[in-house]
Amino acid sequence: MGIMGTNKSALNEQDGIEQPDSFNNTAAQKLMQNRKKKQEVAQLFTGIKAGDKTALSRSITLIESTASHHQALAKELIALCLPLANKSQRIGITGVPGVGKSTFIESFGKLLTSKNHKVAVLAVDPSSTLSKGSILGDKTRMEELVKDENAFIRPSASGDSLGGVARKTRETIILCEAAGFDTIIIETVGVGQSETTVHSMTDFFLLLKLAGAGDELQGIKRGIIEMADTIVINKADGENVKAAKLAKVEFNRALHLYPPKESNWTPKTVTCSALNNEGIEKVYEIITDYIYQTKASQYFNHKRTAQNKFWLLQTIESQLKSDFYANPLIKKELKIQLALIDENKTTPFEAAEVLMKIKGYS
Repeated sequence: MGIMGTNKSALNEQDGIEQPDSFNNTAAQKLMQNRKKKQEVAQLFTGIKAGDKTALSRSITLIESTASHHQALAKELIALCLPLANKSQRIGITGVPGVGKSTFIESFGKLLTSKNHKVAVLAVDPSSTLSKGSILGDKTRMEELVKDENAFIRPSASGDSLGGVARKTRETIILCEAAGFDTIIIETVGVGQSETTVHSMTDFFLLLKLAGAGDELQGIKRGIIEMADTIVINKADGENVKAAKLAKVEFNRALHLYPPKESNWTPKTVTCSALNNEGIEKVYEIITDYIYQTKASQYFNHKRTAQNKFWLLQTIESQLKSDFYANPLIKKELKIQLALIDENKTTPFEAAEVLMKIKGYS
């Protein structure tokens, strides 16, 4: 038999090399997981567009998650929602603890829904610096508003983010707007730098004050009045009525000490009793006038653009900080430098320079 006869099989088509079952299973599992994730994002987006509060809540939870795979899904979801966003009025409300923010927001929110507005309340609860826990009790304090089908209340733990404002509040605003909420109320903890942060993401900034609590001068001293578009003296009822009227006069005087706002808006001072639902309508009228005036002058859009630029820089800073501390070499060297500081063998500035050199920043 010749060579061709003995090697006949060499001319036949050979089967490819079979992959191990484990390889095929892993690839198939990954493919299935990716499909499942995309389906999950699509379902959440469909629910949000339909105004489904459950889908909205689940989406916000996804955004607030620090897990990397959740963050990837959250980015996809935000990208889908973005074209439907930016169609609301954003109102920031701040004030010291005990000023009656929750009571005021409930009364104000009920008034808005009675006027066919859809209201989303993003209430940021202070986190304990020790336990890192939060009470998240805003839903229990707003018993009536939470039952309203045109209202959505989302308490979030402030964590360690700037000024106690939840790190993902801006993304949450986008989701709420995509879900059809035309009024977004952001309640701050009322301590630290939270006022500045909320001011940088809202159209209208409302400052709640108490009369007769030594709060008048404190407000002036902190300079928060300069940011306020309206000051509302709450709890103007019973024996507090006279003190509230006096506080109104004092704050009006203080407002004249500040230079004109870029918006050309003259801040107002009013009194109200959120508990008795008095004066809430007046606050609504002021906000409506402000929105109308600033839109007519184009300041409304100018401010939104400026805020977006500000948050671009803030996001970059946040990402750089996160990447820096997540670096394995930094983690290792940081422990060494902290130990050297404990032993007084280096200074914080020298230690920082060592760490920065690792990342090539110095």
